[in-house]
Amino acid sequence: MGSAITVIGLPVALGIIMFGLGLSLTTGDFVRIGRQPKAVSIALACQLILLPLVCFGLVLLFRLPPVLAVGMMLLAASPGGTTANLYSHLFRGDVALNISLTAINSVVAVITLPIVVNLSLGYFQPGGGQVGLQLAKTIEVFMIVLAPVALGMLVRALRPGFAAAMDRPVRIASVIILTLVIIGSVSAQLDVLTANLAALAGVVVTLCLISLGIGFLIPRLLKIDRPQSIASAFEVGLHNATLAIVIAQSVLGNIDMSLPAAVYGVLMFPLAAAFGVLITRGSAKAQPSRSSE
Repeated sequence: MGSAITVIGLPVALGIIMFGLGLSLTTGDFVRIGRQPKAVSIALACQLILLPLVCFGLVLLFRLPPVLAVGMMLLAASPGGTTANLYSHLFRGDVALNISLTAINSVVAVITLPIVVNLSLGYFQPGGGQVGLQLAKTIEVFMIVLAPVALGMLVRALRPGFAAAMDRPVRIASVIILTLVIIGSVSAQLDVLTANLAALAGVVVTLCLISLGIGFLIPRLLKIDRPQSIASAFEVGLHNATLAIVIAQSVLGNIDMSLPAAVYGVLMFPLAAAFGVLITRGSAKAQPSRSSE
């Protein structure tokens, strides 16, 4: 039953949440993103180049066993999950940028993820086999994001008044749904979490916080506006742990290799929420007159 919560419940819950996100978007948001490719390029560079390098350094620093080291690299190479869109929505990020990045990452990962994982296998476990990311899984991630968002955008186009009225209730419902998913995820993987917490908590927490920080600070340093930087932070900082678990167990056939993603999949929720509160408070102090924004 516990596994059903994460395998079935999480995609369903995120699908509902993504519909709510669609209610806040118009096609003009995506046109604007296309006219400002700088934010997309910076976020992708952080995600595809910087993060694997950072993770590799952390793996060596924490002296992880080879199987867990490869599991961490698999996690770092996984694209941003749909959860990033939710957190961006809750903390006033540019959700259109998130959805664009998730869509691009889901496709690019077909190439980049096997490269990173195969290099990791060759370094940490010579002769440990090869991996190729299944197209079906990429399409699944793609559809969880795009289909409900497109439906929400259609509702907004047809009933703009309804969409505007539903903005606040949907945000509240999103927090409630996310809380239930967190509780379900913790209960489903409680044994895994407690058994491996000591060995993996340090490196997992460090990776998550550095990922969020890089995703936010580098765009800000490069003159990207705050909403887009918030979107980048969550896209770079929150990885698709479910995808990493599926690849480790189904493609590589190694349950132990999925442990970093399992621990990360639980810890990332409170860490991302705390990070979101932190940067939102910073924004509120810096811009007290824009409380209505």
